[in-house]
Formats: sequence, C-alpha cells, structure tokens
Amino acid sequence: MTDKSKRTRQPNGASSIYFGKDGRWHGRVTVGVNDDGTPDRRHVARKSRKDLTKAVRELERKRDAGTVPKAGRRWRVAGWLTHWLEEIAAPSVSEYTYSGYRVDVNVHLIPGAGAHWLDKLQPEHLERLYAKMQANGSKPATAHHAHRTIRTALNEAVRRGHLAKNPVLLAKPPKLTEEETEPYSVGEVRHLLKLATARRNGARWAIALALGLRQGESLGLRWPDIDLVSGGLRVRRNLLRPKYAHGCGDPCGRKPGFCPERVRTNPLTKDTKSAAGRRPIGLPGPLAELLREHKAAQEKEREAAGELWEDGGWVFADEFGRSLNTNTDFHEWKALLKEAGLREARLHDARHTAATVLLILGVQERAVMGIMGWSSSSMAKRYQHVVDEVRMDVADRIGELIWEPSDEGEEGPEEAN
Repeated sequence: MTDKSKRTRQPNGASSIYFGKDGRWHGRVTVGVNDDGTPDRRHVARKSRKDLTKAVRELERKRDAGTVPKAGRRWRVAGWLTHWLEEIAAPSVSEYTYSGYRVDVNVHLIPGAGAHWLDKLQPEHLERLYAKMQANGSKPATAHHAHRTIRTALNEAVRRGHLAKNPVLLAKPPKLTEEETEPYSVGEVRHLLKLATARRNGARWAIALALGLRQGESLGLRWPDIDLVSGGLRVRRNLLRPKYAHGCGDPCGRKPGFCPERVRTNPLTKDTKSAAGRRPIGLPGPLAELLREHKAAQEKEREAAGELWEDGGWVFADEFGRSLNTNTDFHEWKALLKEAGLREARLHDARHTAATVLLILGVQERAVMGIMGWSSSSMAKRYQHVVDEVRMDVADRIGELIWEPSDEGEEGPEEAN
C-alpha cells in the first residue's frame, strides 16, 4: 500500500482526508450528532486533493456557522411544500390562513417551482415565477401572497435544519400598489342605517358600520356576549364560512358545495384566540337601544316559529333561530346598498367606514386598535382614510387662519402706517 492510499487515523471528531481505491480523494467531516446519538459524519469526494481539501474546509465552515443541512431525506420544493402545508401549517393556523396557503401551494408554487431541489432553489427562480404569474393574468397581490407563503414555508425548513438559508429572503416580491378604499361619508352611513332599521336583522349593519366588527365576528355574536344594561359587548368567536365534502355514494359531478348530499367538514364557529381579536367594546346608546328592539322582534319570531325554533342564542338568526349563512349575509349587504342608491362596495368596506368614523372623532390610535381588534398599529394606516368631512374641515381651518375676514372700514396695513 502506497503512502498515497494510506488512511491516517484522526482524533475523534476531526476531519479526515484519504485517497480511495476508486482513484478519488475522499473526506469525512463530523458536523454534529444524529438523532440516535451517533456522530453525523458527512462525506465528500473530489478528483484532486486540492479540490477535496477545499470541499472539506467549506463543510467545516458551514458546520461552524451552523448552516449544514440536516442529514436524511433531501427534499424537492414540491415535497417540502406539501409536507409543510399538511403536517406543519394545517394544525397550527386558522382555517382561512390554511385555505390561502393551500391555493398558493397547489395552484402557483408547486406548478411553478416544485421540481427544484430545495437546496438548489434560487431567488431568480422565484422572481421569474412571480413575473410569469402576472403575465398569465394574476394580480400583483396574488403573486405577493404566494411570495409570503413560500417565505414562511422555507423559513420553517431553515429552522428545522433542512435548508441552510432561505432564498426567498433575497427574491424581490412584486411591487404592490395599495388600492385606496373610499369609505362611506357620514351622511351615507346615516342613510344606510335609516334603511337598515326597516329590514330584518337591521342591527347587524349598525354593528358593522358603527363598531367595525368583521363578518364572522358579527354573525358569531350570541346574546350572552351582549350586556344591554351596562351597554357593552364582547367578541369571543367567529362564525366560519362552511366547507363541504361530497356525501353522495356515486360522484354527482357537482362541486362539493352543490352536492345534494353534501356534508359540512368544518365547525360552525371558532373561538377567537388572539388577545387583540377577543375584546370588549362599548355600545353607543342608540345602538344599544336598537339591539333591545331587535331582541324584542326576535322574541316574536320565536313565538311564531314554536317548536321549529332552534335556540342557538344567536343575536342575528334566521326565522327559525339558526345562525345566518355568510353568503346570504353578503347578498343582504348588496341589496341594502342597492336600495340606498350607493356605490358598490365589499362587505369589508363597512369596517373601513367604522375606522374612518373613529378617525373623524379624534379617537386615539390605541383605543381604535382595541375597538377594531388590530394587533399591530400598522393596520391603522390601512384604514384611516381621510374623508371629505376631514379634508374640508382642515381646509376651512386654514382659510379662517390665513384669510381672516376683516370688518368693513377696518384699516389695512398701509392705512395703519
């Protein structure tokens, strides 16, 4: 055996370099400990000793920096995203968040970048994917959402040692131009509320426009959540949009939501977990009175329904006491706008309007955050639109300050001199 082929025994844990019978130089580097307690020894091979030494030193550098990928399965992007979505994200995030992740992963990310090895994914791959999405008709916000999803998924891969660094952090996300949402004016809000009081469950829209509750929060209210004596309510839960699966023996050819034998797969409500979302809110006097009237009207409906009444304690219910359907609620909002002769707006825009009213009243930001259920003050900037009343008030104040009207016959500056 030549000196060249001899393998010198190194101390435990030290890297070793040797020339193998295959005519290549080999190196082994201890980078950590396996799950079973044995040393995690990584192997590298090169044609020349110079290249092998360089590879060993690079592996040692990664070991010392803590960036060596975890031993075991080597993931492709598609495999990791699927694993992350179902095994890591699904048990720990809300249903709405999971639904958004699932669309991003299955519709955009896996078809666009899933074939890459996880450790070979480059920022340029993602930037080309975002550009392709927009070229195919996706809005910048859609591509930006996909960017945030894969960033979250790969951050978890880094945290678990499957990836040394997250390439998404270097990728440039699509530029977003935030669309300005124009809230309704105070006059329009008054008109809406006047019409709403004549409709069934009209107090539901008063709560949305005055307090800014989200749809799920409003529809998830039960009477024990409201104190009509002291004038307050507490947000405790969200009414969830229904998710369905086929219940028919043979595929009916329809989407699950339209299957005649459909089976709901998600719960009716979900408790609000965050401290920001689970919050007490004071009731304005007129709104408390409106809720008292609404409760009395509901009691009459209960008597009319008799044994058909399903007592779920819902503040806003159908004619038989059942919780309102979110889709029905959405169409009721559209019908109210049409009756009022106002422009089209999302149901969520009622929340924008409530935040704007608080701005007009000069309510402090911390108090606005508490009422709206925001966990970050940055959310205030997205809602606090300056409406015409505020702009005109500022203009009037400037006019009165600079162009203060003078009395007739009052001496001007030149005459005073």
